[in-house]
Amino acid sequence: MLDRSVLEASALEVAPLLLGAIVRRGEVAVRLTEVEAYLGERDPGSHAFRGRTPRNAVMYGEPGHLYTYFTYGMHVCANVVCSPEGVASAVLLRAGEVVEGVGLARERRRTSRSDDDLARGPARLCVALGITLADGGTDLVDGPVRLELGPLAREHATGPRTGLAGPGGGEDFPWRFWLPGEPTVSPYRAHTPRRRTPPPGA
Repeated sequence: MLDRSVLEASALEVAPLLLGAIVRRGEVAVRLTEVEAYLGERDPGSHAFRGRTPRNAVMYGEPGHLYTYFTYGMHVCANVVCSPEGVASAVLLRAGEVVEGVGLARERRRTSRSDDDLARGPARLCVALGITLADGGTDLVDGPVRLELGPLAREHATGPRTGLAGPGGGEDFPWRFWLPGEPTVSPYRAHTPRRRTPPPGA
């Protein structure tokens, strides 16, 4: 069983420990190859930066639970809550390799061109595992979504978090962690501001 005390540290300490860990839901299991750390009220990129709300309340709870959220109005992303209870901190599950239940993951991710693409990206990872918003708050020790830590990765790489604008992004926050050489790691994308189309005659 998962030792919850391991997750009582800061997200920056927990994130590299999750590389190589297994996330399991039903028949499908994913070995994590990429994660991102978010430090709550200290972190401009975190959902908890402005304090506790009904949406982010799980992040302030007991470590070892799943924090899920909707992004772009269409995708679900999943995070592992860490740090002591009362301190908001979480690690985003960015990408991984499907190691069990590949057939079911293929059914869920019919647009994937290869098995390496099944869980390459946080939304794809959730689809492959069948994680939904309803899984938010799940206890990763004995709930329907389980986290199984493995041996510490011998080496990992770090870099800026993906797609973040403003103070939370860029080289000042190299809080993305990944296993070098893994084909399932998602490509890095810097934030690209959306251009507004001027009205006619403007």
